[in-house]
Parts: sequence; C-alpha cells; structure tokens
Amino acid sequence: MDIFEIVLLFTASYLLGGIPTGYIIGRLKGIDIRKHGSGNPGTANVYRTLGKVPGILTFVVDFLKGFAPTLVAAQFFFEPGSMDFSKGHWWIPVTAGALAIAGHIWTIFLGFKGGKGVATAAGVFMALLPIPTAGAFVVFGLAVAVTSHISVGSMAASVALPILCFVLAKDYQKPFTLLALTVCVLIFYTHIANIRRILAGAELSFKHRGAGEKK
Repeated sequence: MDIFEIVLLFTASYLLGGIPTGYIIGRLKGIDIRKHGSGNPGTANVYRTLGKVPGILTFVVDFLKGFAPTLVAAQFFFEPGSMDFSKGHWWIPVTAGALAIAGHIWTIFLGFKGGKGVATAAGVFMALLPIPTAGAFVVFGLAVAVTSHISVGSMAASVALPILCFVLAKDYQKPFTLLALTVCVLIFYTHIANIRRILAGAELSFKHRGAGEKK
C-alpha cells in the first residue's frame, strides 16, 4: 500500500458515508424528510414518516455505507498485530470507519447536517467486530421492545458495544474498542435532542406513524 491508496480509501469512506439515503428516498417520494417529523434524515424518521419499507431500506443502505469501506480497509489495509504505523496498522481501518460515520453525521451533500450515525456505525463495527456487534444488536432490540423508542435502543447499544468489545474481542482487535468508546460518546451527542424529549415525556415512539410537518 502507499499513501495515495490510503488517502483514496479515506476520501471514499467519507463520501460514501455522506450519501444522504433518507433524504434521497424522501425526495423520490416527493417530500423533504427534513421538514417532517423530527427533521432527521435517518431510519427512525423515515420509518415514521414514509413507512416500513422506506425505513428498512434507509437502514440497510446506511449500514452498508459503513460496512463496505471498513471491510475493504480491514481486508486490504490491516495486518493483525502490525506495529508499523505506515503499513497494516489498526489505525487505518479505524480511521476509515470513523470517516464513514463522520460523513453520515456531517454530510457534505446536505450542508454538513446529516443523520445520527447509528446505522452507519453498526456497519462499521460489523466489519471490524461482528460478534460484539451482534450482541449490541440484541441489546438494541431489547431496549426498543421495552421502551418503544429507537433512540433509547441506539444509546443502549452504544454503551453495550465497547463493553462487549473489551470482553469478546481478540487481542489484536482490542484497539477497535477505542473507536467504540468514541462512537458511544458521539451517539449520545447526536441524541441530545432525543434525551431532552425523553425527559420531557415527548419522545416519539417508533410505532408512531405520520409524524407530520417538523415543528
């Protein structure tokens, strides 16, 4: 590998992560998703506003935006146990994954105002640490089942993920826990508005459909 390949990987990771899936799907349906419901172009708002199929499609594409570049980085730019910072070091897949998540949250295509990063982060960690990520999905499902709030499930999974990474990851995968911790903080940051609504008892349930115009 050379510096040009790494720069190309990182640039592609950010741009791919920045594809505004929910916004595009909304436009295909004749609406600007940013003007409906919570105003967020992510899976939950698309699901509530446009329905189950558009919501699932948004999640799948956003997931793949994180999974694809991170998998490429892990397969071709990472050598387990490598101490050479310029070749095969863990910083390369970690940076590729982080840029995909950043691209989603601060997308260049929508004035640097994108989604909350949950689905894209799930794709990143499925490429890096599939077993801990599967465990985080279970935590997400349980939290949503109990609370009916996707936001609560997302935050619960973000807390569970670094713990599961620390416990279940192989030795050469342990550095990826640093990214998991960073993402946990980032997910809580992007959910500040949700936390406020939860405390006020005003958070929308994922069962709530037809959210209407953004308030």
